Amino acid sequence: MTLHDPALSPTAELRANVALPFEQAVAMPKSVYTSPEFAALEQRHIFARDWLCAGRADALRAPGDYLTMDISGEPILVLRDQDGIVRAMSNVCRHRMSTLLEGRGTTRSIVCPYHAWTYNLDGTLRAAPAMTRNDGFCKDRIALPAVRCEVWLGWIMVTLNPDAPPVADRLAGVSDLIGPFQMEAYVESFREEFRWATNWKVLAENFMESYHLPVCHAGTIGGHVDLLKMSCPEGLPAFNFHSIVKNDALDLALAHPANMRLKGDQRRTTWLLSVYPSLMITLSPGYFWYLSLTPDGPGHVHVVFGGGLAPDYAADPASADHFARLKALLDKVNAEDKGCVERVYRGLCAGLADPGPLSHLERPNYDFARYIAGMMP
Repeated sequence: MTLHDPALSPTAELRANVALPFEQAVAMPKSVYTSPEFAALEQRHIFARDWLCAGRADALRAPGDYLTMDISGEPILVLRDQDGIVRAMSNVCRHRMSTLLEGRGTTRSIVCPYHAWTYNLDGTLRAAPAMTRNDGFCKDRIALPAVRCEVWLGWIMVTLNPDAPPVADRLAGVSDLIGPFQMEAYVESFREEFRWATNWKVLAENFMESYHLPVCHAGTIGGHVDLLKMSCPEGLPAFNFHSIVKNDALDLALAHPANMRLKGDQRRTTWLLSVYPSLMITLSPGYFWYLSLTPDGPGHVHVVFGGGLAPDYAADPASADHFARLKALLDKVNAEDKGCVERVYRGLCAGLADPGPLSHLERPNYDFARYIAGMMP
């Protein structure tokens, strides 16, 4: 069954893996998870080339609200400027190259913590102390380099690639699937960050398939799904997806009585959208949550975890109770997932481990493997 050949590079092993038709597919080779060389290729050819999610645009509510991120070793600053525009730029000072802002927050201007060079919210240089004696210094010619940034259905998407197709074009199929849900109107109520001891692809694949739900999540959401009623269609080039028609076990997964947009099974359907490479969205009629993943070497992943209620539930008089129940549930689900994906990575590093055949419920994992292989040089 195994395709492992120690004479092959991880990329060659992966390409041999995805050359099989899905009906004969096996899990990705161990080397693509554990190889430092393959991790470096991913940084250059995936994360430095594709669109990545910085978070929700509504989290930057007012001018000066900002967040920071790292793309393939490049410090990036994302903020809402004085005109209300969400923009991204280098988070490195144009003087002696200190990084500027850290984490998240609000600021009236961008002040370098090293020599107090000060930038406006559009990245232009406002002031630089004690520079009058340098004849070559011209304040008007200095600005933080802009980085491509687009807001798509409420998500802030950023890329270092000047040639990447517009997000709305690349992900038009998402709108076709979930348009009536009006995802752009959902408001983020929490955002947390953590680091887990697993490869980023293990966590991405865990999100993409619901095959594990009855077992890994037996104590929480495992009883909300029927695997026999689930199908996983073939994915598209930029994302994969599947949906779950929920039972009545969790009221927040169902459309609010005030929601007149969703009809029939839409009122109890949860969508799981995996936007390549690393944005994972769960969208239900009552709430949403997401993961945005950044590799940290082969064996660790930095995770942004956020979410909130659908507008109808957020406007309900009992919204505080709704959110408390949702957050308590998601925290438990997250803890269960952490245990699963860290065990998988430990197993991947074992000498006797070998990838096995995929279930029809793991079609998204196969499509993801094809995306990864297609991005490699």
